[in-house]
Amino acid sequence: MRLKDKVILVTGSTTGIGEGMARIFAREGAKVMIHGRRKDAAQALTAELGEGASFTIGALEDPAVPSRLIAETVDHFGRIDGLVNNAAAIVRGNIENTDAEIFDKTVAIDLKAPFLLIQAALPHFRKQGTGRVLNIGSINAYCGERNQLAYSVCKGGLMTMTRNLADAHGAEGIRVNQFNVGWTLTPNEFALKIKEGLPQDWPTHVSRTFAPSGRLLSPEDIAWAAVYFLSDEAALINGAVLDVEQYPVIGRNPVKESPAGTLS
Repeated sequence: MRLKDKVILVTGSTTGIGEGMARIFAREGAKVMIHGRRKDAAQALTAELGEGASFTIGALEDPAVPSRLIAETVDHFGRIDGLVNNAAAIVRGNIENTDAEIFDKTVAIDLKAPFLLIQAALPHFRKQGTGRVLNIGSINAYCGERNQLAYSVCKGGLMTMTRNLADAHGAEGIRVNQFNVGWTLTPNEFALKIKEGLPQDWPTHVSRTFAPSGRLLSPEDIAWAAVYFLSDEAALINGAVLDVEQYPVIGRNPVKESPAGTLS
């Protein structure tokens, strides 16, 4: 019960990493505010988690929604102890085929919404003298895939915002940290790879270059790391950016050889 009675809002928590966190947080004693776009999915997960959970619906590209999510969390539970900015738009596109509308929408969901959510939570954190923010970023923050330009730009911005806010508000008892998450097997990721032409069993054939352990990360792997960062055990950790990945991201240079020893 490492999160006993802590009230935590997790955006984008009706599927994938967010859903995994909601389940684990509830198991660890937290009161969880579920957020998503689909009311049916939010209702189902809330019912499963029991009386310690509630839900709110809203599209984060609407700038009025973030403050409402914070207000509904506080109205329902009486306080807010933690905010997990997990929701994100993962869009494919490079500089040639990403138009202004797609770029703006990605920024609105992936960068502006976390800003507005933290802004709205700040007065409540100050009143309590404590608050915990965990931003879910991506290893794409450092450079990113060529076909994920807008997404990568947003995650880089989120990383800077994490450090800036941690520095600005740490003395107030407000901790802001970030996970840069690597390749994670979520339902959406599975479906995307099928759409891109991979076979149904593709997760069992991922190269050890990308999955040294023999499998991809799971939402539960991310969730258990998040439990620590949101718990009192990590009370002095602030402004940290943790790469939740199976290998060193920065400076890595895999051997450029095929199994037969020839360059490929």
